[in-house]
Amino acid sequence: SAQSNKLSSGLVGLGLTYALMVSNYLNWMVRNLADMELQLGAVKRLNALIKTEAENYEGLLSPAQIPQNWPDQGEIQIQNLSVRYDSTLKPVLKHVSAHISPGQKIGICGRTGSGKSSFSLAFFRMVDAFEGRIIIDGIDIAKLPLQTLRSRLSIILQDPILFSGTIRFNLDPENKCTDSTLWEALEIAQLKLVVKALPGGLDAIVTEGGENFSQGQRQLFCLARAFVRKTSILIMDEATASIDMATENILQKVVMTAFADRTVVTIAHRVHTILNSDMIIVMKRGVILEYDKPEVLLEKEDSVFASFVQADK
Repeated sequence: SAQSNKLSSGLVGLGLTYALMVSNYLNWMVRNLADMELQLGAVKRLNALIKTEAENYEGLLSPAQIPQNWPDQGEIQIQNLSVRYDSTLKPVLKHVSAHISPGQKIGICGRTGSGKSSFSLAFFRMVDAFEGRIIIDGIDIAKLPLQTLRSRLSIILQDPILFSGTIRFNLDPENKCTDSTLWEALEIAQLKLVVKALPGGLDAIVTEGGENFSQGQRQLFCLARAFVRKTSILIMDEATASIDMATENILQKVVMTAFADRTVVTIAHRVHTILNSDMIIVMKRGVILEYDKPEVLLEKEDSVFASFVQADK
């Protein structure tokens, strides 16, 4: 009948309206599911973090057994060291042995993934040394409380780190040094004029991450900080990889003069930065491939180090 025809056309219209709305609801549902999947990643990471074992900060040695000025010589003995990032993973350093005399300048190079940066992490016990040991000035670092170990060594990283606060705080967070010592450190790092020009001098503000200074200046501040700390061992992990040549030259000059009596281990991104080192270690797949004076390695025809130097020219 005419009445039922009218009714069915109304229902069709209603059905079409709802059908059009379904796509919106489906769209909304898919978007929310995708959002939920993203948020679950954060939950997974939190869960993993909760389950991560905390580092053991306690050492086998009591503070009384550790000399106040350790390490005062800077002698490093690496004995059959094997290192991995996790007990389920393959070792990144395999049976590495080396002897570094006090005050020596050591250059470590190798291709990406050769294990050279794992070397620097091993000094600070940030990786699992499951075999062998590192002895610094007669003390096995595995026996030291982590706080003691990490506070007695200095490291300059590829990405220079400055904290929000003052220049004074960044150079001397524990507030142990006199102003003259801080100015001396800034002069050595060729930053004295830069800091003097700032309002407040040593108390000038440093923004988060040191954004109000250039990359090169931030790296030089890290060098000044290492000088202030007076530690006998300095690790430089690809410290010149992201700075300009002028800053790199300052960095090398300071290491050879102000740090002349300290042991410096340089992990090199560009091999020309370690040509003046006393000894060179060439790494490959977690093992030491070559270990000798740079001039000796450069004279060898089949030397990997010599091929690196040629490629770097």
